[in-house]
Amino acid sequence: MPQVSIHRKTRFNPPQNFFPAEAAGLKWMKKAEAQGGPRVCTVIDVNERYLDIEQIASAGPTIQAARAFGRALARMHDAGASAWGCAPDGFTGHCYFGPLDDPVPMPTGSWPSVESYIRNARLIPMVEMGIARGQLDEHDLEVTKQVCDNLPELLGEARLDSPARVHGDLWSGNLMWTPARSASTPGGVEAVLIDPAAHGGHREEDLAMLDLFGCPYLDDIIEAYDHEHPLAPGFETRLPLWQLYPIAGHCVFFGGGYVAQYRSLCAQLLESL
Repeated sequence: MPQVSIHRKTRFNPPQNFFPAEAAGLKWMKKAEAQGGPRVCTVIDVNERYLDIEQIASAGPTIQAARAFGRALARMHDAGASAWGCAPDGFTGHCYFGPLDDPVPMPTGSWPSVESYIRNARLIPMVEMGIARGQLDEHDLEVTKQVCDNLPELLGEARLDSPARVHGDLWSGNLMWTPARSASTPGGVEAVLIDPAAHGGHREEDLAMLDLFGCPYLDDIIEAYDHEHPLAPGFETRLPLWQLYPIAGHCVFFGGGYVAQYRSLCAQLLESL
């Protein structure tokens, strides 16, 4: 058996359960590999001070790898979750969202509907953190509540989806391309997932995150995904809704132009009604 090279993630004085939460998310997603889910980097060791994972070699993406990833991502989502907003199986406590040097708590629990999950587990808590840090204000909170009041109409048929097993922070930097393990893989490249904020969420969250910050062959990923698991009508019109949470997070972390972007997304959604 070949020796696995180890990459250690560590930081001074991490928040409680920060590394165990990430490890739990990786293991939970990895279970879906048996159902045709994407490759997920392997956890080697974890404690409160560090997380050891397998070192992933880099390769250039190919259209074949992108399409294979789209199909596999749909299967991982289809592996499901016990509830809207739930933590990975076997983990208790909140998870985290954001960069290694400034992660913020991501509430976990069991919300009765996708609307209550978006409102009470995601948007309102993140905007309130933005207010506490002086990046957002009370008007932003009121506008966010207006968006939340209109979630049934904004979601459309997507509100009928069941909770999915989502990565939760799937920007292109957390989607790596690596030489394929199997010599028979078309194109010789496969996708591998790293650095999740995994939870029970909506399948469109991960796709919207890929769209938000750009991803190679994104159209091919989404086309293959939609062929494997058809998306609810109007997926493209819902992208701004799913992008509110990560942009609100960037307001908390960085402020600046992300504040204007958040306000613009809210206005766009309300004007669409």
